Formats: sequence, C-alpha cells, structure tokens
Amino acid sequence: MSRPVDRARHHLKAHPLALDAVLAAGVLACMVAGSFVEPHGQDAVSWSLRTPAPLSLVLMALAALALVFRRRAPLTVLALTGAASVTECVTGDPRAPVAMAAVIALYTVASTTDRPTTWRAGLLTMTVLTSAAMLAGPLPWYAQENLAIFAWTGIGATAGDAVRSRRAFVQAIRERAEKAERTREEEARRRVAEERLRIARDLHDVVAHHIALVNVQAGVAAHVMDKRPDQAKEALAHVREASRSALNELRATVGLLRQSGDPEAPTEPAPGLARLDELVGTFRSAGLHVEVARADHGTTLPAAVDLAVYRVVQEALTNVQKHAGTEAKAEVSVVRVGPNVEITVLDDGAGQDDDPDNGGGHGLLGMRERVTALRGTLTTGPRYGGGFRVHAILPVKTRTVARDQPGEPV
Repeated sequence: MSRPVDRARHHLKAHPLALDAVLAAGVLACMVAGSFVEPHGQDAVSWSLRTPAPLSLVLMALAALALVFRRRAPLTVLALTGAASVTECVTGDPRAPVAMAAVIALYTVASTTDRPTTWRAGLLTMTVLTSAAMLAGPLPWYAQENLAIFAWTGIGATAGDAVRSRRAFVQAIRERAEKAERTREEEARRRVAEERLRIARDLHDVVAHHIALVNVQAGVAAHVMDKRPDQAKEALAHVREASRSALNELRATVGLLRQSGDPEAPTEPAPGLARLDELVGTFRSAGLHVEVARADHGTTLPAAVDLAVYRVVQEALTNVQKHAGTEAKAEVSVVRVGPNVEITVLDDGAGQDDDPDNGGGHGLLGMRERVTALRGTLTTGPRYGGGFRVHAILPVKTRTVARDQPGEPV
C-alpha cells in the first residue's frame, strides 16, 4: 500500500504543475464547501446551509485556477487571488471564503522570494483585504470574519517566510558539507603529491650518488686491470659495496610504496649527520679528496632536518665527483649559527663541466625543494676563480617536519 503512495508522491514532486493542480483542486473544494455552510453561535455553535452567490462561485473558480501557476509567477498569482478576494469581500452576501486562495498565494510568495518582498507583499495584502472587508463589506467592521482575514494572511506570510528560512539553512549546511568534502579530497591529493615528490627526491639522491661512485670505480678498475690487478680488485670491491648500499637504500625507499597487506621491509634509522663520516668515506675511496669541518656543537637535529643535511652534502659531493674533474678537492662544513644550521660544500672545479646545471639533471632542483620544504634557503653558483659553491641554511626547529619530511624508513 505504501509503494503506490510513494510512487504518487515522487510523481508529484517530479511534476510540480500537477502538484499545484491537485492543491488548487483541494483549495477549491474547501472554498466551495465553506461557502455552503454558515456558522451560528451565541452560547453554542451551530451550522446551517446557505446558497452562495453565483459571482462568488465564479471568483472561487478563478482564484483556484490561478493557484495552478503559483510557482511560475507567485506575485502575479497573489495579485489575481487578492483581486478576487477583494471583489468577493465587497459583493459577496453571504460571504464565501475566497480569501483562502489569497492566503495560499501569499504563502508561496513568502517561501519563494526574499524577506523584504515578503514584508511588502504581506503588509499590502493584509491591509487591502482587511480594509475592504471592514469598510466595504456587508458585515460590521468588527465582525470575526473580518478579523479572521487579517489573522490568516499574517499566518500565511509568516509560515512561508519560516519555510524559506529553513530551506536556506539546510542548503547552507549542505554546501558547507560539500565544500568540506572537496577540501578533504584536495588535501589528500596534495599530501599524495608531496609524498611522491619526496620519494622522487630520495630516489634521485640515492641513485645519483651510488651510480656515480660505481662509474668512477669501474673506470679505475678497467684502467688498471692489466698492470695493477690488486688495485683493480680494490676498485671492484668498492663497486660491490656501492652497489650493495644502493640496493639497500632503493629497497627502503621503494618500500614506502608497499600496500598495507604487503610484508614489511626491514627498517633502520634514516641517514643523517651521524653517518656523515661514512658518506665522506665513500667519496674518498672513489678518489675524491674531501675535507670536513664541523662546528655544530653536538646539536641534535630533528629527523627531517638531519636527513636534509645529509642529502644536501651527498648531492653536492656527487656533483663534484661527476662535474669537477678527477683532481678536484672538496670542502664540507656544518656550522650551527643561532637558530639555524648552515651547510657549505665547496670545490675548486678544475674540470670543464663544473656547473651541475649543465648536466640536465635534477640534483640542484631536488636540493632546493627539500630545503624549501623545511623553510630553509639554498644558494648555489660558481665560485670566483673556478669551482662551485653550495650553501644551505636550515632552521633547527621547523613546523613542517611532521608533514613534509617524515624520515626514511628503510
């Protein structure tokens, strides 16, 4: 039984003109029924039948017909029903409840327009209908029917305004919910993009560093293979160690892309200043002369800053190894200056390609993005007289640690 009712309700909602036609028919039935009944009551309430005037029946039919179009032209329908009600108030004897149509029209105006329009239309309708009934009607001005017109028009305007306010409130809540959902989706996409960028930077740092060492040591081994096999074996051992380190760090970085159900990869602390000597040792074993000076006074850095310092030194020395020539010398300094830690990597740049930007890679870009993400600054450029300089300033305390650089699970 409920299914046919639900289907009828959905059909009426989908066809508002049909719904308004049904409403108009119901209002017409109520007006006609009310026009044939006349209440009496002093001590008790009683009813008697009466015959409405033909003009009243015509006015009721016209007012009900106008209600069919109340959604399309609410103010026009209010004017038509109001005119019919005024005419009936002046000429109707006995009076018929044509004003019921005007109340419905006033409710429609209040529920579909704004509050200033509702106030103007409501006051005008109440004033005109009540004045016509009191001053030009057949009943005394203080009759209950005249006061009822004033009350019902006020109720229609108030009810319509309340419905409009509730619709606006619900719509505002819905829009805020949709906006919040869009904001969450955008935030999720932004975080995914940031994580992908971080992983890409780490992959570049790992691959560029270790492959550069492998390339240098393999070249040394090929050069001395016949004349100095012991030195060739030592170079190949360095190649093996560099490749093993590259595989371990690649496995750790790619492990970040595992799904939740995948087996966990082994983990170890993320690289930082504690492993700076180990990092410099790999370059020294590859033939690069590196000097290190530290004046950070045992500063304990946040994980993200510690990792960024390590990666800046790693990338800068890798660029020296690749671009500055075999006889280049590099200097690395890590200094605590106030609330910041400063990292400087210098080389004397004897090679022809001493500018890392000429290689078309992304090393300097990756360093700049990593440092900027921690609210630091990075300056790079050639030195006067030859060579290259990389200088990074990172805050020891950063508000973006947890979000931008969570560390490197391995």
